[in-house]
Amino acid sequence: MNVKELDDSTTELAYPAMRELRPHLKNAAEFVERVRQQRTEGYRLVGAFDASGAVVAVAGFRTGNNLAWGHFLYIDDLCTRPEARGQGHASALLEWVDSEALRLGCQQVHLDSATYRHDAHRRYLKSGYVIPAFHFGKATPSGPSS
Repeated sequence: MNVKELDDSTTELAYPAMRELRPHLKNAAEFVERVRQQRTEGYRLVGAFDASGAVVAVAGFRTGNNLAWGHFLYIDDLCTRPEARGQGHASALLEWVDSEALRLGCQQVHLDSATYRHDAHRRYLKSGYVIPAFHFGKATPSGPSS
């Protein structure tokens, strides 16, 4: 299994995997443009490749600092294509992210996960994550409707 960071020239390879988590992304061009914009804010993308060279799992993350967590790494996106699930791709991505967090001097790694994603929750708990809080959010009047 090969895990590596994707750059502007390889971002599009992650679209099929990311679309599983973010189906509102209409096409690869929109995905690439949104990632390009987010990169200006520190967003990074890493992919897990199968034997054919296809990205079958993807993680998008960023680092930050706040009073609650200190210097942290936050996983915004993590998803594996259905046909590649159960093969260790998500675990490999989480291990890569953990190593990167250590390299960057982050004190914590965080992520949010939808309440219905039970298989993902089992993976996170098995990987050492805990559930320390509830996350609350709401759209502004100009935000997306859910």
